[in-house]
Amino acid sequence: MGSKSRMQGKVSPERSANPVYVGIDVCKDRLDVYIHPTGQALRVANDSAGAKKLKRALSAYQVARVVMEATGKFHRLAQRSLHASGFAVAVVNPLRSRLFAEALGALAKTDGIDCRILAIMGERLQPAATPPLREEVEELQELVRCRDAVVAARTALRNQLGASRVSAAAHEINRQIRAAETAIENLAAEIEQRIANDPVMARQWAVITSIPGVGVVTAAALIAGLVEIGSLSAKQAAMLVGLAPIAHESGAYNGPRHIGGGRSHLRRALYMAAVAAARCNPPLKAFYDRLIAKGKNAKVALTAVMRKLVILANSLVAQDRLWTPLSS
Repeated sequence: MGSKSRMQGKVSPERSANPVYVGIDVCKDRLDVYIHPTGQALRVANDSAGAKKLKRALSAYQVARVVMEATGKFHRLAQRSLHASGFAVAVVNPLRSRLFAEALGALAKTDGIDCRILAIMGERLQPAATPPLREEVEELQELVRCRDAVVAARTALRNQLGASRVSAAAHEINRQIRAAETAIENLAAEIEQRIANDPVMARQWAVITSIPGVGVVTAAALIAGLVEIGSLSAKQAAMLVGLAPIAHESGAYNGPRHIGGGRSHLRRALYMAAVAAARCNPPLKAFYDRLIAKGKNAKVALTAVMRKLVILANSLVAQDRLWTPLSS
């Protein structure tokens, strides 16, 4: 006689003993899924019902890792749902997965190919699982990105205004600039209010803005864009922002080191902070002046100040203390 579940007409699927790796290509409306090495592929809607269907399909396997690309906000629902059900989900940089695909010789790019590449990447590289961010942090990130986009649009309008020779066009451009400035003010107020309403972010804000030269825009960018702040080593902090000098050596050639990669939007925010810190933060001003006296050009010296700032902010947040003259 069969088991009780079989008698009731319900047969529980047996979980595969071998680990599998799942790649998910995310778009706004759907998730393309590939299970490696079984070769099974499926497509589900990128909504709550689709997430449930996906988890039912994966329940028959011993899933070692689920890999998906960071896609702004479209990957969040699937990541949260899978994480809540106990799956290890790694969210990777799209550039990293594209370079991995090219290294495998996969030059074509389709949703089916992409999800398979992500699954293989999970097996070969074992990317670390990425816990979902708190919703408050995700919403702050969206606001900061929106503000950055409006600032970029205002800059483009100002450049267009400078080249305009038609009064009607200049009048319209000026109107759009005023609208952009209002939007920037409104977004900045919303960002500060949300940070003030969250105890964790409010404390980080107090610590980071205590550093002379670091204003509200840079502080908001670091809180939203460097969520790991306070848990990093000095080298990790510099690398994540793309401010760590990268060696360029081959054989007898020993080229100059350059920065690169990392989170470019944070470098833009830190640049303005570095310009201010090189003037009003005594220890960093002395550091900047020493570099200039040694013959470094201003851009190199400011980059070094940027690196000092992000390392300092990370250290102060880790120690949960405000800046003092000895901190720098």
